[in-house]
Amino acid sequence: MSDTRAIGEPLRRALIGARIRDVDVAKSLGVDPKTVQRWLGGRVPHARHRWSVADLLSVHEYDLWPHLADLPSIDAEVYSTYPHRSSVPRQIWRRLFETADSEIGILVYSGLFIAEDAELLRLLSGKARSGTTVRIVVGDPDSPHVDQRGQDEGINGAMAAKIHNAILLYRPLLAAGASIRLHSTVLYNSLYFGDDEMLINQHIHGIAAAYAPVLHLRRRVEDGIFSTYVESFERVWEPATPVTP
Repeated sequence: MSDTRAIGEPLRRALIGARIRDVDVAKSLGVDPKTVQRWLGGRVPHARHRWSVADLLSVHEYDLWPHLADLPSIDAEVYSTYPHRSSVPRQIWRRLFETADSEIGILVYSGLFIAEDAELLRLLSGKARSGTTVRIVVGDPDSPHVDQRGQDEGINGAMAAKIHNAILLYRPLLAAGASIRLHSTVLYNSLYFGDDEMLINQHIHGIAAAYAPVLHLRRRVEDGIFSTYVESFERVWEPATPVTP
């Protein structure tokens, strides 16, 4: 067997074991079946396709392309980027929380779009009840930084009103075992993470968060980009004020 053919052999075995055809992979990823055949022949897919195939088979990409484990990659944690928050597929938000077993973290000013989503709230509640650590940190509506952010987005006092609404909608999660706190910090990003996957919504002056870019990360190393943002979350969480039932 040629070296090139050998590279595609783990993927071939994984598909056979999962009883998934190459055409099924192509349909799931939205690529041409011939592209998948080239992968089986030894061509290594782009990172986003490798991760999608690994997700489809519920394995790590290194199980399918083991030689990649020995190759350095400075962008290994960057899974995808989106031009604005509303372009992130809904299933990505659901998967982010649904697949988390250890912890879920949300750091926002209001996060009202999640608070208004009954399905996501039920999911978060279910996770908290099952033992997953669920922590939500929203802005203190009386904080001068919240007022400034409202001015930056051109909505002024509406920002504080959004936070009040979000707190009201998030509050039932407390009974499920989730923790909610209020922060008085200047946020440069909104963070949403579940275990080893994270969405980072950039904050841009004069642009509402819904229209700002989103970075999608997956933790690949211990001291990488992902860990830096988790550390930032912890720094905001620690001094924040708990919301009581």
